[in-house]
Amino acid sequence: MKYLLFFFLLFISVLSATDSSAQWKDLFNGKDLKGWVKRNGNAEYRILNNAIVGVSQLNTPNTFLCTEALYGDFVLEMEVNVEPGLNSGIQIRSISDPNIMKGRVHGYQVEIDPGNRGWSGGVYDEARSGWLYPLSINPLGQKAFRSGQWNQYHIEAVGPHIKTWINGVPCADVWDAQTARGLIALQVHQIKREEQNGLTVQWRNIRIATENLSAVQWQKGPAIREVSYLPNQLTEREKRHGWRLLWDGKTAQGWKLANADHFADAGWVMQDGILKLMGSKKDSVRKGGDIETVETFSDFELELDFRLTTGGNSGIKYFVVDDPAKKPGTGLGPEFQILDDTVHPDAKAGVNGNRTTASLYDLITSENLSEGNTEKRISPPGKWNKLRIVSRNGHVEHWLNNLKMVEYDRFSQIFKNLVAKSKYSTYPNFAQAPAGHILIQDHGDEVHFRSIKIRELE
Repeated sequence: MKYLLFFFLLFISVLSATDSSAQWKDLFNGKDLKGWVKRNGNAEYRILNNAIVGVSQLNTPNTFLCTEALYGDFVLEMEVNVEPGLNSGIQIRSISDPNIMKGRVHGYQVEIDPGNRGWSGGVYDEARSGWLYPLSINPLGQKAFRSGQWNQYHIEAVGPHIKTWINGVPCADVWDAQTARGLIALQVHQIKREEQNGLTVQWRNIRIATENLSAVQWQKGPAIREVSYLPNQLTEREKRHGWRLLWDGKTAQGWKLANADHFADAGWVMQDGILKLMGSKKDSVRKGGDIETVETFSDFELELDFRLTTGGNSGIKYFVVDDPAKKPGTGLGPEFQILDDTVHPDAKAGVNGNRTTASLYDLITSENLSEGNTEKRISPPGKWNKLRIVSRNGHVEHWLNNLKMVEYDRFSQIFKNLVAKSKYSTYPNFAQAPAGHILIQDHGDEVHFRSIKIRELE
């Protein structure tokens, strides 16, 4: 009996300790804005019915109501209601430093968007990297937000892992290590039209937990697509799903010069976890040539990050078959074009832009199929972009920054007709090989690559 009583009291003690260490803390007392400060813009924040009400205003930039305190790992919850026509967001781990962009609030933002595209709950990197997790890759999450009603947001930021839910529906699952600690802020987005003036967004029941987070983290809902920006690393989930690194971040292992049995003697540098293609237009000695995987692939999903320099030109080719008749350093295959569309003249060549970034080079022009428009949302030279190519049973997709830009069937008659009218018309059976190498093109311009990974599809 004594032992039973001992274990019962021990259980109660542990349970009480767990509950107390997982206590929620209110960030808003329902009465005033103590602990908060307004930054950057002049939009108004009011208090009404125990809610913070942000009111849109013309002729002012984005306005942020920021916590005075900074937060690292946490679970954050709140309810949100926004009028149609106004975009907003919840900043997490964000920065406002007078020495950076004159104090412009920047960093991770969980989207509040009542528009038709349904990207609420997605993760946007305000004034820095742009969209990290658009809801174009999560159709289930696109339906979670209820326009004109109160919506419950649940946000987890633990280590480099950020996850979001709206009304219990999983919306975003992203890994990014740019910022480990920062402020939380409520955004009133800038507006440009008179009819948007005076629209409101409201937040209430704002609370945060910063200790014993496992007690308040969620596992509910089906698994959604995970997106990782961790350089040259694989998450545990990626490993379980068959992903592997094609480049180890340090050596040339697994790569060779196209149409050769050795790696390039010049032109390629591996430094600080970046595979650098060095520009050679002014120095032919630095020309390295195209490099390709030693292995060949058929059905696969490929991801990598690329960073252009101004005016840069390169590309990723796939289903490349070595040909002894060609000189080393050159390879032929369908190409995901990588280009500085703004500066490089090739963007205006070809037909209707079919040589711009993410296009199937010289064959199919890239469009934002995810949003139904032509906006690419590409980061400019000097910033990283995420490239993804999916090939399954002849169906091929090009993705840029998690937006689908091209899709086609390489075995279809339509594709063969496109080839017949292109620069590839003289190459028999172009892109018809059952398997081939994956190639990175040396076009003479400096371009950087990292996080090259692949999984083979069944």
